[in-house]
Amino acid sequence: MKQNKKVSTQIKFSLWLSIIMVAAFLMVGFSVMTIRPFFGYMTIAGAFVFLIAAVVHYEYFEKLATAELLAAGFEQGQIQKDLLKELPVPYILTDDEGLVIWYNNSFAEMAGEKTEKKNITQMFASLYKKVFPKPGSTKEFCITMEDRKFRVECKSVCMTEEEKEKGETDPDNVLLAFYFFDETQLMEYREESKSKRMVAGLIYIDNYEEVLENMEEVRQSLLLALVERKVIRYMQGLDAIVKKFEKDKFLFVFEEKNLQKLMESKFSLLDEVRMINIGNELSMTLSISVGVNAPTYVDTYESARIAMDLALGRGGDQAVVKDGDSISYYGGKTQKVEKSTRVKARVKAHALREIIMTHDKIFIMGHKLPDADAVGAALGIYRLARTFDKKTYIVMDKDCAAIRPIVEGMINDSGAEDFPFITNEQALSLRDASSMLIIVDVNLPAMTECPELIKQIETIVVLDHHRQNNDTIKKAVVSYVEPYASSSCEMVAEILQYIPDKPKLRPIEADALYSGILVDTDNFVVKAGVRTFEAAAYLRRAGADVTRVRKMFREDMENCKIRADIINRAELFYDEFAISTFDGRNVDGATVIGAKAANALLDVQGIRGSFVITEISSCIYVSARSIDDLNVQIIMEKFGGGGHLTVAAAQLKDKTMDEVVNDLKNLLASMKKEGDI
Repeated sequence: MKQNKKVSTQIKFSLWLSIIMVAAFLMVGFSVMTIRPFFGYMTIAGAFVFLIAAVVHYEYFEKLATAELLAAGFEQGQIQKDLLKELPVPYILTDDEGLVIWYNNSFAEMAGEKTEKKNITQMFASLYKKVFPKPGSTKEFCITMEDRKFRVECKSVCMTEEEKEKGETDPDNVLLAFYFFDETQLMEYREESKSKRMVAGLIYIDNYEEVLENMEEVRQSLLLALVERKVIRYMQGLDAIVKKFEKDKFLFVFEEKNLQKLMESKFSLLDEVRMINIGNELSMTLSISVGVNAPTYVDTYESARIAMDLALGRGGDQAVVKDGDSISYYGGKTQKVEKSTRVKARVKAHALREIIMTHDKIFIMGHKLPDADAVGAALGIYRLARTFDKKTYIVMDKDCAAIRPIVEGMINDSGAEDFPFITNEQALSLRDASSMLIIVDVNLPAMTECPELIKQIETIVVLDHHRQNNDTIKKAVVSYVEPYASSSCEMVAEILQYIPDKPKLRPIEADALYSGILVDTDNFVVKAGVRTFEAAAYLRRAGADVTRVRKMFREDMENCKIRADIINRAELFYDEFAISTFDGRNVDGATVIGAKAANALLDVQGIRGSFVITEISSCIYVSARSIDDLNVQIIMEKFGGGGHLTVAAAQLKDKTMDEVVNDLKNLLASMKKEGDI
């Protein structure tokens, strides 16, 4: 169309040029007539003859040129149509609604049916009007047809040049062109390449020293040989190469296609090794890590190493698969064995002392809704920092009911220095370049009292006893996370004993540390080991008073009645899970009451796990407890929470109480069916 207009314009221009020339001759002719009439008439006559010839030439040439252009255009259009018709790429043209207008032979072969007057959305469910591109743009889609995979390129075309130039398009003047590129073979090659990629993994024996120290030497070698044999046989079933590089560590490599088989078996090697018993008092447990989908083999190994740190940080006896940024957990059904050696505690104590000495301001922070363990550990670290005359602050909600007795004790302590508790806003304004942050009783950034403070302070130390998950505090210079410990107060009490300067605790601080251990162990019933009692003995020597602590945490009668009502309303699920709800919106210390009720429900015969769901304001709190054979941590992780094997919790927003109860029941049913609990 553009070419026709261009040629027509050129022809009209030649005609107007002739007219101008004739006008010029006429003017000359009339001028000459006054002097030489004969020559003037001849000029005028010649001009008219030239004008007639130009008009005749214009009429004839325009028709001829138009005919030639039409013929050429038709021929070109026919060639293009034939080319599209025989194009090896399936091609289809539709209107803006997807109604088929035209298609080539390749598309007819691909579709295998008549497509006239059909809509493309009827043939391909994933192609519908809402996903079609806007006029003048292009979109790509991936579709599957039978066993073939196609990449579809869809282009929206305006039929008129004027609308295209203006940018305003009438839907009736829009066509959609679809190109179908068969990528089945390419995808198969990609899948094959992916399945043959090498995956790196690590296997660590968690309790090597602890198991062997209580065995006869003759049986030690036999037990290790049996474990090694189990590992090698299991890996042979995956066509894996396995190499023992330390007495308790293995490296294995296998093709990625076997990873699914390993995950479907839920790493049954963990159970097979745990079942080995040749007279050993403790069962030997493994931690397994796998790194996959990393850019290089070095990065794959690094992913496996990071996954192993996670597995050990969560208590061992489990497998962790790190697939890029995604992390999956398997196992974790047993309690971590308490370490008899205190080497790690001594090393961390000296490292913490050196870091504190190089900073002027020390901020100590626990988790939101602090409990006795959080405030006790914070006060222990506070005393350590004050021993070196450092400006020290505790970032914590001092008005929380769970820690109110300790806070009141600090206020009444006649020998106490400046009151250490500050708000989040005060902490953010006081921090400077010489500040450091010590986080106690929590390792999840989102659950800390002031997450913003983590972003603004460079030097961070983490002391915690909860099992880790993939959302940990990344930039900690010292991370002392020991799931075997009964409480953070136990860990802090050990650290204080290894400080050469021998910090002297005040009675209220010793009481706070002792109460943290007491609350987290439920009066030395849950997770209380040898080191727990040794830490308690140290605190008794430091001035902790058992009677004073007991008086400090006594309940009032109203709270006792509420706790009894929670227990009374508990519902049995599968005859082994106790679930109860509690409206704590107008109750002071509601989460503590819910946690105590969950502990009390475990005293019922046959109960493996108890769950108390507490509603406070716009948030739902879930307290989960078990005795030994149920890992409530992996249950709470499904709700975005965490904790220990026997003590865990979660916080949920934008949910009602009934929705949380239903979700919990569905989760328990699903995990029980799959054998996870």
